[in-house]
Amino acid sequence: MKKILLFLFLGAVGFTAYSCDNDDDVVVQNPVDYDTYSEAFDISPNFSMVTNNLYRFKDDFKKPLVESDVVLIYMQIGTDGGAPLWKLLPYTSYVPLSPNNEAVDYIYDFSKFGVTININSSATFSLTANPGYYQGKTFRVVTVPAKTGVSKSAVAPVDYSDYNSVIKYYNIDESRIQLKN
Repeated sequence: MKKILLFLFLGAVGFTAYSCDNDDDVVVQNPVDYDTYSEAFDISPNFSMVTNNLYRFKDDFKKPLVESDVVLIYMQIGTDGGAPLWKLLPYTSYVPLSPNNEAVDYIYDFSKFGVTININSSATFSLTANPGYYQGKTFRVVTVPAKTGVSKSAVAPVDYSDYNSVIKYYNIDESRIQLKN
């Protein structure tokens, strides 16, 4: 009797192991992600002077970001046929006709709670005496997921320095972008 039970058990295990297959390796080329979305909004910040050559703006997000989100900040540097031209920060603007090749740097930092934009200049160039470099500027803050799930390579799925590519890739509706107060 013990031998019959042993053979029945071995047969059941063998049948179960043989009937299993590994046919679930379907790769989805363009997965639809319903819980990750991108946001964008404009800001026209009032910068505070830290030193004669450093101005700063800090802003908190309405809700904390997801740990895997990335913040991109673009500065409007002009227009082309009525459409705004955006430049990804960090960005260096060289002072025209300056004898010492002075420059103004626009940089930013972000955390899951907020963003900081710094504008600093060469030691010989005073931002205080040249408020056009920090007043009346418009920035576009774009939050995108760092992990898209589409590509496992280390290469970004889109060129972040090209604002139009980012908007297209993440399906951001520019008509819904508003100025944040």
